[in-house]
Amino acid sequence: MTTTRVAVPRKGRPLEAVLERLAGRTGTTDLADEIISTLRYEKAVTKGNQDAVADVYHRISDYSSLDTPYEPEYTLLRDDRDGMPRRIVFDSVTVPTEYGDVQLVGREEPFRALRTHEFALGFDSADLVLEEVVQLRDEPLTAIHEINDRIDPLDTDVRVVTGLGDTVYHTLLATPEVMDSQDEPLDRTFVTNYEGELCISPRYERLVEAVLGTSALDGVSFTYPMEGGEEEADIAATGLGVYLTVTGSTARDHGLELGEQLFPSETVLLENAHERTETTEQVASLFEEPEETALQSI
Repeated sequence: MTTTRVAVPRKGRPLEAVLERLAGRTGTTDLADEIISTLRYEKAVTKGNQDAVADVYHRISDYSSLDTPYEPEYTLLRDDRDGMPRRIVFDSVTVPTEYGDVQLVGREEPFRALRTHEFALGFDSADLVLEEVVQLRDEPLTAIHEINDRIDPLDTDVRVVTGLGDTVYHTLLATPEVMDSQDEPLDRTFVTNYEGELCISPRYERLVEAVLGTSALDGVSFTYPMEGGEEEADIAATGLGVYLTVTGSTARDHGLELGEQLFPSETVLLENAHERTETTEQVASLFEEPEETALQSI
């Protein structure tokens, strides 16, 4: 049987979501746990939260086994921290499935690898799709089918297939003083009636424009957190902002109220439709679930 290559992130929450979903369908939980625990340990070493018992070259030699089929491989990348230390990240692993072997291949930018037709299938953050290719319109973006509707077919053949449910929300945050300026709940309508500054991360500018809708931003100017500062603190100083909120506890520590969850930062399965085959459709089904993901149900 053929081997289907699937592009995945090299580290972090999105990779873990892919491994866990595939493990649930193939019974390879031990393998997924091994990769996840190894990468979490290496992250802790890179951040200085864990002391390594051997240097990075000995550790990667211990983790990798080129002669053993179906075992994970790792690679070294320069981390962007001070001193640019080498960090061990995911390279690849092959998993046997009912539709043939599936090889997960680590890429720094899986979405872009699909755009260049290097892969038929891949996983990346829905955020990146909005930042890269979604058209901006007056109306807000609110559901998964709207993402594909807003992708210009002349721009890319890549489309979103489904989400994995590893959801962290981009959320509206405001101080009580700003909240009191309107007799409205803190939602998209609130922003439509608001004039002033809105604090966001600069890398999410197009995303925020897409999920709020450009008409809601009339009279609104973006400000950005100070480098090295705490984003919630800058939002509190501004009065209103959008932040990728996990629990909201830190926001409350800064006196911020949580408003509407605008968009889920969820890992999504992507497909290059031009490269679709019967086998890639079967492999894609391994990652789909019958229940709705947060991305489908906003």
